[in-house]
Amino acid sequence: MVDASSNLMRALKSGAFVFTGEVSPQKTSSTGALLESARSLRRCTIACNVTDNPRARANMSSIAASHLIQEMAGVEAICQMTVRDRNRIALTSDLLGAASLGIRNVLTMTGDHTVLGDNPGAKPVYDIDTAQFVKLIRGMVDAGIDLAGNKIDGKPLLHVGITANPNADPLEPEIAKIERKIDLGAEFIQTQAVFDMENVKRFMGAIGSMGVPVILGIFICRSCSVAELINRNLPGIKIPDELVSSLKKAESNGGRANGEVDRINVDYYGGLIREIRKTTSAAGVHIMAINYDRIVNALYEELKSELSLTF
Repeated sequence: MVDASSNLMRALKSGAFVFTGEVSPQKTSSTGALLESARSLRRCTIACNVTDNPRARANMSSIAASHLIQEMAGVEAICQMTVRDRNRIALTSDLLGAASLGIRNVLTMTGDHTVLGDNPGAKPVYDIDTAQFVKLIRGMVDAGIDLAGNKIDGKPLLHVGITANPNADPLEPEIAKIERKIDLGAEFIQTQAVFDMENVKRFMGAIGSMGVPVILGIFICRSCSVAELINRNLPGIKIPDELVSSLKKAESNGGRANGEVDRINVDYYGGLIREIRKTTSAAGVHIMAINYDRIVNALYEELKSELSLTF
């Protein structure tokens, strides 16, 4: 393995508890909103995920957006890259380009199927799976070769992350996939959203001996309707009834205007993050709050002293 070449990996190797955030490029060539969102997260996150066409919707390139937010917003990127849209040639090419642009963290993902997106007639690629994608990156970084054994000139400095689902039932197949990717050289894990601490503890107990830092996903519900949408459409994730009820009550009383929704979220998610920090070996939390960046700053202010959040 290479020495840490990113702020994220240096923090994880030091044992710090980290916050990571998320920005989502849109279907535009304009950069104003993207950079504004990234700048708002600069002081409260060690790095920000830059999404790669989520829900199979064609948006600005995650590589281009990652470069822009690093250069113009001063925020380190975790560049998401899916195998849905690229074969191994394109992946190798994009990784070389990303490394040359100073991108140091890559999160390997499968990607939602194209039939779910805004170009449902597009043909998905899936030339390699995410385990082979991890192998490709490690070969480039550690041995200077691509998947076919072709030599690569120069030394790309890339850290490779993987995703995981602590809510999987049964959990054993998920753990087997994670273990394979760690054996191939994955260096950190970011998970899907968690709400159920029993699921969290079960998951962390299952992978605790694998020696790879885990950043648990925290999805912030900016409204009652968002919470209800998640409960209807994401199997395995159940947003607690008390949180949904509190958000609904606050909104009916004009909570958006008076900050009551923000207060409810800081109280609830602050408590969840405290419990994660106190009762598990998680290396941090990945806060997913697209178009709700102020809540990440509010949580940071709430927790920074007791969790020693320093970036």
